[in-house]
Amino acid sequence: MRYIEPHGHMVSRTTDDYLDMATAGCTAICEPAFWAGFDRSSVDGFRDYFLQLTEHEPKRAAKFGLQHFCWLCINPKESEDTQLADDVLSIIPEFLNSPNVLGIGEIGLNKNSRNEIKVLEKHVDLAARHNQMILVHTPHLEDKLKGTKLIIDVLKNDKRIKPERVIIDHVEEHTIALPLEAGFWAGMTLYPESKCTAARAIDMLEMYGTDRIWMNSACDWGVSVPLAVPRAALEMRKRGHHADLIDKVIYQNPLKFLEQSGKFRIA
Repeated sequence: MRYIEPHGHMVSRTTDDYLDMATAGCTAICEPAFWAGFDRSSVDGFRDYFLQLTEHEPKRAAKFGLQHFCWLCINPKESEDTQLADDVLSIIPEFLNSPNVLGIGEIGLNKNSRNEIKVLEKHVDLAARHNQMILVHTPHLEDKLKGTKLIIDVLKNDKRIKPERVIIDHVEEHTIALPLEAGFWAGMTLYPESKCTAARAIDMLEMYGTDRIWMNSACDWGVSVPLAVPRAALEMRKRGHHADLIDKVIYQNPLKFLEQSGKFRIA
């Protein structure tokens, strides 16, 4: 089995996780910038974090034969401080030429507040001005449907944004149709306690098809499973799905989307 982990927060994981993922057939990992479990207090903290994503983490992954790519942003959870957000946005262009940077992400909404929407719009503008791809975080639980609609409105209002170069992540049964119908990609996040189980993800694949969809673990400092994608692949096999279809979902689809960056290559 081969697969790509298109959304994993490896700065919060151990080297054992890298080893397990490589053993399971992972060929590359993509790491969106995210909330560190606490609010960072200065732009210097983000600069160090971006250096970690662009310089240190690729070296750690390479020890296990894994390629490491990343996305850059200030996470929606920290967007209420609009001055800090502006400061962070101002330094992101310094890193966009790094060989492992795929685009802007994971941007989006957390509580669907006015400040979050303002910062989301600034991220989208940044991506458009620098011709960057976009990875979107959608809110949790009861705010997900409203937040997904708001995010799609922001993206569609900027005519410079090409839907095929945007993936809207953490979709669930009540939101998956929205990005797909608008021409965006959709990501299903496999969590043991929230978001989406493997069984639910496969149900959605059977209902909506396998075009413009990927699965990811979004493994981070919380309750999450770095091997969620290959485990879901095994569940697909149990349901009788052909090996070619499984390969499309866990390898070919993320490859097709990520190659649009011009930087993503499987060595």
